[in-house]
Amino acid sequence: MGRRLTWRRTDLSVGPVDAALALLGATVESTTEDGTVAVRLTEVEAYGGSDDPGSHAFRGPGRRNATMFGPAGLAYVYFTYGMHWCLNVVCCPDGEPGAVLLRAGEVTRGLDLARTRRPGASDRDLARGPARLTRTLGVTGAADGVDLLDAGSPLRLTARAPTPAEVVWGPRVGVAGEGGSTPWRVHLAGDRTVSVYRPATPRRKPTAFG
Repeated sequence: MGRRLTWRRTDLSVGPVDAALALLGATVESTTEDGTVAVRLTEVEAYGGSDDPGSHAFRGPGRRNATMFGPAGLAYVYFTYGMHWCLNVVCCPDGEPGAVLLRAGEVTRGLDLARTRRPGASDRDLARGPARLTRTLGVTGAADGVDLLDAGSPLRLTARAPTPAEVVWGPRVGVAGEGGSTPWRVHLAGDRTVSVYRPATPRRKPTAFG
C-alpha cells in the first residue's frame, strides 16, 4: 500500500469523514534535529464543528482551537490530560471547522530513532495510540499550524495510499456524552498497530475531542 502521490489542499477540504478515509494508509513524516521518522496511518478519528458535541469546535472558535478552522492541510496540535500532545489534520475549507485525529500507525522510516524515543516499546506499539504517535514523531505544540502539504515543512504528509478495501468504522475513543456514539473512528481491518477501543470514563471536568 502506498503509491507516492502529491497531496492537494482540495483532497482534504472534503469534511472530516471523507478526509479520514483518505488519510488511512497515508504517511506522515517528521524531521527534527535528530533525524526523520515516518508513520503509515492505520487508525484515525473524524471531528466536525458546531454539529459535533465531541469536537473542540462545538462551541465555536477560541484561542486553543483556532487552527481547526482552516485552511485544510494544517496540523492542529493540542495538549490533553496535562501530559500528551495529539496531532490532527485540518480537513475543511478555510473558516469551517473540522479535523482528523491521527490515532495510530506503523513506523516505516527512522525505526531506530523511534525506538530511542519510546524505549522498551515493541515495534507494534511505537505509534499505537495518539500520544505514542506524537512522541514517536517528535511532535509538540510547536507544530500547531504547520502546513502538512508543504514539502519543505518539518512535519508533512508524504505518501498517499489508494482507498483501502477493508476498513472498520466505530465509535470514537474516550468521547463522552452525546458525541460518544458517533461512528467516526476508522481503521485498517486486521492491522496489528490499531489501538484498543476504550469508551469514555467519567471525570470531574470532562473535555471534548479526546
